[in-house]
Amino acid sequence: MVCEITKDNDRSPLLPDRQEQGDFFVCDIFDAAPKGDMASMAHPIFSLSTKPDHRVRRYEDGTGKNYLEVKPSSDGLATIHDRDVLIYCISQIMAAINKGQKVSKTVRLKAFDLLKATNRPSDGRGYSGLRSALARLQGTQIETNIVTGDEEQLDIFSIIDRARIVRETRDGRMQEIEVQLSDWVFNAIQAHEVLTLHRNYFRLRKPLERRIYEIARKHCGSKKEWKIGLSSLQDKCGSASTSREFKRLVSNIVAQDEAYNHMPDYAVRLDDNMVIFVNRHSAKPPALAAPSGVIRLSPDVHQEARRVAPGWDIYTLEQEWREWMADGGLDAPANPDKAFLGFCRKIFEKRGKP
Repeated sequence: MVCEITKDNDRSPLLPDRQEQGDFFVCDIFDAAPKGDMASMAHPIFSLSTKPDHRVRRYEDGTGKNYLEVKPSSDGLATIHDRDVLIYCISQIMAAINKGQKVSKTVRLKAFDLLKATNRPSDGRGYSGLRSALARLQGTQIETNIVTGDEEQLDIFSIIDRARIVRETRDGRMQEIEVQLSDWVFNAIQAHEVLTLHRNYFRLRKPLERRIYEIARKHCGSKKEWKIGLSSLQDKCGSASTSREFKRLVSNIVAQDEAYNHMPDYAVRLDDNMVIFVNRHSAKPPALAAPSGVIRLSPDVHQEARRVAPGWDIYTLEQEWREWMADGGLDAPANPDKAFLGFCRKIFEKRGKP
C-alpha cells in the first residue's frame, strides 16, 4: 500500500519563503541566527495539535523521583508554532550576549520583525496569531521537582512570565511588544544551553516535522548518524496518535524527505520500527563543531578551575567541555573563561570529588 504524501503531489513540503530579497528589515533581524533552548527541547512541552489541546502531560525520569508536568490554560497548551516567539527572543538575547551587551529576561521587539523572521504572514492573520500565541505561552504552566537527598524542591512557572503590548496601531495591530521570559528559559540562555536551528525550520509545514527536527538537532547534533525506536520517538514528540497512525505519519515525512530532501540538516529514514537520522553535513567537517576548536582560554583559568573543582584533572574537564560544546552545536561563548569555569563548577556540584 502506497502512503498518500500530500493532497497535491506537486506541492513542496516546505512553506514558501516569505522573505523577499532586498528587504532591508531581513538583513537586520537575521543577524541573529535562530536558536532554541535545550531545556524546552528535552520534553514535548509544545502541543502538535492544530486545535486547542487541553491534555495535562506528565513525564518522569528513570528513577521515578523527578517529574515534569505541563498544564494548559483555558486557551489550551502552547503549540509548536507558538515556540517561534520563544526562538526569536532567545536568538535576539544570544546575539546581544555574543556582542558583549548586557541582557535581561525582558525583551522588547517589533511584532513585524518577529513575523518576518519566523516566516509568518504579516497581514491581519499574522498579528492575530501572534496575540494568541503570547496568551498560550503565558497560560501554559510547567510544574517540576528537584529531589536532593531527602528534600524536594517544587517549581511552578509559565513558559513566559508575561507579555505586554507597548504600542498598537489604530487598526488594532500591535507594533511593539515586551516578552518577559521565565527564569527556566533565561537560565538556559545564560548557561549557553542553546542550539542553532536551520532557517528552514520556520518553513516546515507539519508540526510533527518541526518536533522531529528539534529532536534530531538535540540528539544527533554533529554526529554522523543517530537512531531511535518509533515508540521512543513518539514519546519524545508527545504525539497523541495511535502507534499505527504515528508510523504512517512518520512514513509520509520519510517519503517526502526522500523525494525533496526538505528536512533541514538531517535526512530521515525508516527501517522497520527504527527511525534513522543521517547528518547531511557529515561528508565534510561539521560546521557546528568548529567553534569549540578555536576557543582560547587564558593562561590563568586552569588555576581558578582547580579551585572551583578540587580534585579533578582540569585538562580532562577542558576536553569534556569542548566535546560537550561540539556535540551540542553550541556557539563559541563571548567569555570562554567564564563559560569553562561555570562548566567546572557544575561538574563539581553534580559529581563531587572524583
